Parts: sequence; C-alpha cells; structure tokens
Amino acid sequence: MNIQTDRTLIRTEGRSVRYVLLSFAAPDSPRASVREPINVSFVIDRSGSMSGSKIRLAREAVIQALRTLKPSDRFSIVSYDDEVDVLVPSTLAGADSVRAAVSKVEGLEAGGSTDLAAGWLKGCEQLATHHQRDQVARCLLLSDGHANHGITDRGELARHAEELRDRGITTSTMGLGADFDEHLLEGLSTAGAGHFYYIETPAQIPDCLASELGEALEVVAHDAEVTIQAAGIKVTTLNRFRLRGDGAGRVSVRLGDLVSRQETSLVLRLEFPQGAPGHTARAVFGVTDARGALDARDTDILWTFADHHANDVQPRNVVVDRAVAALYAAQAQAEALALNRAGDYDAARARIGATRRRIMKYAGEDAVLRKSVADLEERDLVYAHAMSPRLSK
Repeated sequence: MNIQTDRTLIRTEGRSVRYVLLSFAAPDSPRASVREPINVSFVIDRSGSMSGSKIRLAREAVIQALRTLKPSDRFSIVSYDDEVDVLVPSTLAGADSVRAAVSKVEGLEAGGSTDLAAGWLKGCEQLATHHQRDQVARCLLLSDGHANHGITDRGELARHAEELRDRGITTSTMGLGADFDEHLLEGLSTAGAGHFYYIETPAQIPDCLASELGEALEVVAHDAEVTIQAAGIKVTTLNRFRLRGDGAGRVSVRLGDLVSRQETSLVLRLEFPQGAPGHTARAVFGVTDARGALDARDTDILWTFADHHANDVQPRNVVVDRAVAALYAAQAQAEALALNRAGDYDAARARIGATRRRIMKYAGEDAVLRKSVADLEERDLVYAHAMSPRLSK
C-alpha cells in the first residue's frame, strides 16, 4: 500500500484541506486447480428497441458466457420487456442444463416496453435463492433503453442496488446503442459495486460479457475496504465509492470485490480543525477484506500546524496534484454534461471554466497538469452547444 499527501503543513486557524492518494494492488490469483464456484444471473432486455442485431448478438454473447462456466457454477437467465420471464431458474451449470439454456436463449425475440427494475430484481432474486457467504454473486444486465414501467426513479433503484450489495450481490450493467439512460445504468452499477459499460456497437457485447465473467472468476478479495482513523478530521473521497463513518473518528470506503492484480487508487479529501503551531494531526490508513487476502500494514501520515507563510511556501507533491486534478476535471465534465443536456449552455461552460482556473492555480510548469487545463479548454467549446446522443455518451 502506497500513501502520499499533497502537502504536510496545515494552518493553525483551521479548515486546511489536504489530499491523500492511496494506492495498492490486489494479490495474484492462487490459480488453484479447483476454483470456488460462482453464481451469475444474465438479465436480457427484450423490449422492441432490441430487435435486429442487438438481440441477436445479446443471445450469442450469453451463449458464449454460458459455455465458460464449470459444472459447479450456478447460473440463471431472465428476460424482460413490460413482463418478466425467468427463462432458466438458478441451476448448476452441468452439460444438460447449459444445452437446455442455450436452446431457450436462441428462441428469445424482442418486443414490448421496458420494465427494467422488475427484470433486474428478478435476476437478483435468482441469485439470492442460492447465495452463499463470500461467494461471487453477480447480476449482468443488458439494456438499450429507459425504465418506463415499474420502478423508474434512479435514486430508488440505486438504493435497491446498495441493499443487494450489502447482501453480497453485485450488479454490472451494459448500455447498448445511443438511447439508453446511462445515468440510471451507471447509478445501478456504482451502487451495486459492479461495472458500467457503454456498448457503442453491438459487436462489443460478447467481449464485454466475456471480460466481466472472466473477472468474476478471478476475485481474490471479497468486500474490500479502505479504513481511515482520523479523530477530529473530516474525511471525504473524490472517487465514486460509498463512504461511511462510525462517529468515533473512523471512516471506511467500500471498494467491493477485487480481482487478481487489480490496481486501486483512491483520493481522499481531509479537512482539518484548528491547532497550535508545531502540534500535529494524524490519520491512520488501512486496507482490509472479508478473508484477509489484502495483507497490508496500517500506515499513518502526520501533518504539522504552521502559520500562513509556512503553509504558502511549502512544496507540493505533484503526483497527488495530478490525481486530484484528474478527478475534479472528470467531476466538472459530468456536471457540465448534465447542464448541457438541460439546455443551460452558459452554466455548463461556467462549470468547466471554474475547474480549469482552479487547476491552473497550482499547475505551475507541470506538463500533465497543464494538459488537464488544455483539455478542459477544449471541453469548454464542446459544452457550449447542443450535443448529439452519441457524443454526449
């Protein structure tokens, strides 16, 4: 585990903000001759807009994925439009079961509206029926549309995804074409500790499904989380992970399952209270998981209270500055995109401009930071006008 801070001095008057970059890599997979069984549910949107090449390649992708499973694995298949059908209830992936499932998937046709919530929750229900503690349980949702039946509120769906995540069921989503609601699908995958894929062309589906399933087979750390013990210090994260505190100065950031050799970087924002000159503030950082696969010692960082002049002239850690700038730039672009879609082009440009000026203040002569500024200048012009669905995605 590697931990760095952008600066080591903090102001005696308080409210100093410092950033910490924490990074580590998950261990190698043991690659045992007999791996642990997985539990996967394929949820396929069969609404009318999926007709043609999308539904055909979705069928082929799921069939490919089924054939990678071992007899000890479990799988289920759910399809939905405005109605939900469990094509294959949760079953072991024996040869006969896979052959029967392939036959049912081959007969899948598109038509109807989109009750995404009902289809997704039914797939998760199939997972829960046979879920075992610490087992990989993953719902893979493929859709090219919007939720226009049943539960349609993004926040409510994200809350369901979080609850399922707490029960060990993760959700990954794949958006097809240019018409799906990426805020909904990305929100589901983020809250559900999975991944979100934008499938620009149907031909990408098989590779993404194979990658997602292959990753599920290589999970080496379950329910990983970063812990921060920092009494009196307000801790938040710039990444899109869920953060929770116990009210006693301990905060944790939940990362979900990690796969073999997966590299993780997390940027934490710390806001400090007042302190006397020369005194120190301390935070202790650790990484844990459900089975103890992440064998990293807790590491602490000390910051020293000092006057304004000492704070103003202290050196900066450019590695941390670059990570912070990248995340703030991404956040600004996401917010500017939402404003652009709402037709508020001036506000979109203002959001990009504010972040560009903020990064410029500490960019100095660093080429990476100055490129971030230049990239935001280019984005400024893009967000100034209406964007096509494809470009906005």
